[in-house]
Amino acid sequence: MKHETKQKLVQELAGNFSSQKTVYLLDYTKMTVAHAVELRKLLRKNSYSFRVVKNRLALRALKEDMPRELRDYFHRPTAIAFASDEPVKLARLLKDFSVQKKVLTFKGGLLEGQLVPPEKFEEICKLASREELLGKIGYLMAYPLTKLLRTWQAPLANMGRLLSQLKDKK
Repeated sequence: MKHETKQKLVQELAGNFSSQKTVYLLDYTKMTVAHAVELRKLLRKNSYSFRVVKNRLALRALKEDMPRELRDYFHRPTAIAFASDEPVKLARLLKDFSVQKKVLTFKGGLLEGQLVPPEKFEEICKLASREELLGKIGYLMAYPLTKLLRTWQAPLANMGRLLSQLKDKK
């Protein structure tokens, strides 16, 4: 690979590292080309990116403000999955693909700028997505109002039933 091409690739990776808050590093040693194409299509469809990179070039692209421990995960073949939003969804997609095809291994990464060791990846996959959390918050905010409304309506409904029963008796 030519020096200019390497510099361009390093600059592109540096841009991705600085613009994306979530980065997952994966070991892809068992992955075939067909699996890689399938994974790229799946991630692209969900607005994520996936790159296979040389470790030396990725290490050059890492900024100084990145956690130092992240550099330790760049050994053996490394693929990088980037997410600008919904990092839990990306983690689930990668885990599901890995379980189905048995090809990916999570090495480490960053979640919203925080270092994620390999043993924490399962916990990330179990987290609720953003939509689920917003739905729960909406429900929790609306529930007291709904309860209050039902409490106010109960006496009126009971009065209506009582009047209906009195009418039926006469």
